[in-house]
Amino acid sequence: MTQLHFLLDENMPHAVRDQLLLRQPEMQVDVVGDAGTPVLGTPDPEILVWLEANGAVLVSRNRRTMPVHLRDHLAVGNHVPGILLIRRRYTWGQIISDLHLIWDTSSPDEYRDRIEYLPL
Repeated sequence: MTQLHFLLDENMPHAVRDQLLLRQPEMQVDVVGDAGTPVLGTPDPEILVWLEANGAVLVSRNRRTMPVHLRDHLAVGNHVPGILLIRRRYTWGQIISDLHLIWDTSSPDEYRDRIEYLPL
């Protein structure tokens, strides 16, 4: 089964990726600013284009503007593999556990063109 590919936005600690990879070394987890990903400071609309081109699900705390940018992105016929937005008062341990569970149990198209708020 093809697994999800995560892109963590630049405001997510690299420790989230590190802990996910400790649990599941074959997991594909990139962080904005890594080689081959959008550079730090890339505007949200460009992040969405990158997600679509690279088949990655965004993990972000950007609950304020990302929904608006996704609506605009979809309105012109584009798509994204999905966006997982992190709610306040959600510990890093919970985030890591939930992302691992989502990776382990979800199909790549399950979050297509949608935003899900974590915890679910």
